[in-house]
Amino acid sequence: MVTIPEYYEGKNVLITGATGFMGKVLLEKLLRSCSSVKTAYVLVRPKAGQAPEARIADMINCKLFDRLREEQPDFAEKIVAVNSDLTQPDLDLSTEDQETLTGCINIVFHCAATIRFNEPLKDAMQLNVLATQKMVNLAHRMKHLEVFIHVSTAYAHCDRELIEEVVYPPPVDYRKLIDTLEWMDDKLVSLMTPKLLGERPNTYTYTKALAEQLIQQECGNLNVAIIRPSIVGASWKEPFPGWIDNFNGPSGIFIARNPLEQAFRRPNVNLTTNHLINQYWIAVSHKAPAFLYDLFLRMSGREPRNALVCCMPVFLSTEYCINMTFKTNPLEQAFRRPNVNLRSNPFTNQYWTTVSHTLPALLYDGFLMLTGQKPRMMKTITRLHKAMMVLEYFTSHSWVWNMDNITMLMNQMGSEDKKAFNIDVRQLHWAEYMENYCMGTKKYVLNEELSGLPAARKHLNKLRNIRYTFNTILVVFIWRIFIARSQMARNIWYFVVSLCFKFLSYFRASSTMRY
Repeated sequence: MVTIPEYYEGKNVLITGATGFMGKVLLEKLLRSCSSVKTAYVLVRPKAGQAPEARIADMINCKLFDRLREEQPDFAEKIVAVNSDLTQPDLDLSTEDQETLTGCINIVFHCAATIRFNEPLKDAMQLNVLATQKMVNLAHRMKHLEVFIHVSTAYAHCDRELIEEVVYPPPVDYRKLIDTLEWMDDKLVSLMTPKLLGERPNTYTYTKALAEQLIQQECGNLNVAIIRPSIVGASWKEPFPGWIDNFNGPSGIFIARNPLEQAFRRPNVNLTTNHLINQYWIAVSHKAPAFLYDLFLRMSGREPRNALVCCMPVFLSTEYCINMTFKTNPLEQAFRRPNVNLRSNPFTNQYWTTVSHTLPALLYDGFLMLTGQKPRMMKTITRLHKAMMVLEYFTSHSWVWNMDNITMLMNQMGSEDKKAFNIDVRQLHWAEYMENYCMGTKKYVLNEELSGLPAARKHLNKLRNIRYTFNTILVVFIWRIFIARSQMARNIWYFVVSLCFKFLSYFRASSTMRY
């Protein structure tokens, strides 16, 4: 059987979206593990005054390509940047470039897409559907093409609970929608978008479903494979653990950054399935008003609503790993001592968002304005909240994906290919992966070196002491206002203290009993 590196020997590959996260990781892996590949052509548009060649030169100078640079110093000679714009007719390719690509390309990786979940429908259609159509048309003209690989998303059909490895009929025919959008103005399209999306959460998943139908309808005799990756995070093992270069997806939840600060909060999560223990840790770890609010609810015969709620078991381990990682390896220049909780109740979520995020941000921005500085904190908070809202749908729903084709592929791979191209995620150790992910955001996104850890830990201890002092003062203040002036509050307080005393007495007595 031919191995994967042997298959790519002497082949010419075309990649779209090579400057994005998925594209550059693909390019690095292809050149490193299939060193006999002949040429990697990448379609790149000019941006911010930079020519395609300059953009690629900047890209391959990043940390991701360090290992490849050590193993193959001349790897850049195999990369050919082609000036192209996927939104333009004929992909904006020159006649010479079209002849070159149609005459030599063997494999196409179509990775380019807009990853903005709430892109206006017209723009999302242009980038995710029409660009795909143009790539398919170009592929039909390629004389030596062996396979066309289209990168979709696992959530293209997120309106279904069971997602199998088939192309499902989309909600509308993509041809009719393309024709309709041509004569509609932006305002009318915006009004129609929610109705068109139906049960899908955003234009990204909607247009990805349409692109899959387009591939199926127009591929003809092309050999086509559709890949559906899930939410993309940091690298697992290659070229090294934890590499990440952006704030998209979960990375934006881990860290909120602006010129003033590098971490707004460090996670600190108490995880338990026991309701009473949940109440205890929330009272201890959060501000005293939360405890008083829960007490008020109990007194009025209602259930407390500030308990920690996690949507799926994987989030339990994930949040715990984030918590432990940032405890031992805190981020530098933290503004507050962090405390992260996941809640399903909209009221309590909004309450804690206001108390823990909005009010402190407004107060600090007010301080900056009084001292003649530019307010920045609300901008950071707004950006963080938008990132969280974008992922809300995907973190609050669950799906079952069929993976028979992946299983079949793994079974057909030889031992060397399985080692060099490990796609068996069952081997992934989540605690280790999340620790590497958190450290990757710290090291590669925020550019914080491990040498700064002692100072960061010292700073974090200061924030902890400030928080404890503030909470103590707050409790004393609340005691003076509510408890010292209310007979009912004093009775409740004495009852709680008496209950605690009896429990401790019983525990002491039972621990000294001899049998």
